[in-house]
Amino acid sequence: MQEPTFEGSLKRLEEIVAQLEDNKLALEQSLQVFEEGVKLVRFCAGRLDEAERRIEILLADKEGQLHVAPFPEEPEDTTGAAERP
Repeated sequence: MQEPTFEGSLKRLEEIVAQLEDNKLALEQSLQVFEEGVKLVRFCAGRLDEAERRIEILLADKEGQLHVAPFPEEPEDTTGAAERP
């Protein structure tokens, strides 16, 4: 069986939230879906932690000191045009 991807897990989490918000599942089904969601949240959190560690390694200098820089923001649209969806 193939390991789930972060993107696939996030999509499944969105589906789970929609199912639970719809309130049409029986209690036992709701619990099973909720349990699946908790597992997916833990998986996604682990992948995000792993990505953060990889980024820190890439940003470390020769002495291992991290150099923190703000994430570059997109320039503001000053033309008054509507934002993209």
